[in-house]
Amino acid sequence: MNTSPFLSVNHPCDEALQWTKKQLSQAGLRCIQTFDLHVARAGSRDCPCPNHGTNQCDCQMVVLLVYGRAAEPVTLILHGNDGQTRLSIADDPRQRADAKLIMVIQQALELKVPVSITWGG
Repeated sequence: MNTSPFLSVNHPCDEALQWTKKQLSQAGLRCIQTFDLHVARAGSRDCPCPNHGTNQCDCQMVVLLVYGRAAEPVTLILHGNDGQTRLSIADDPRQRADAKLIMVIQQALELKVPVSITWGG
């Protein structure tokens, strides 16, 4: 599965998530959040961060299913730590994401990019 980031945001994941949802909604897309790392880790005391080694880290991962006109959604992953958030689209060769929907998602996020956001390669 390919999950290369296409966008890097200079904000914590929670802020980037709110911005992302707003941009996608304004583009006429519907998002359903299916995973939140903070919620998943809440039930486990002994789940130290692999990056920081502490329970007090700012690592976060959120998975959104983004629906457009296509029958199948596109999976959008936000992964943040150290005040940065990277956005990537999950694309599996066995179940290809709709190219038009991917383009609409990327354009929606590109249209009003705040100064503190940079594009990945």
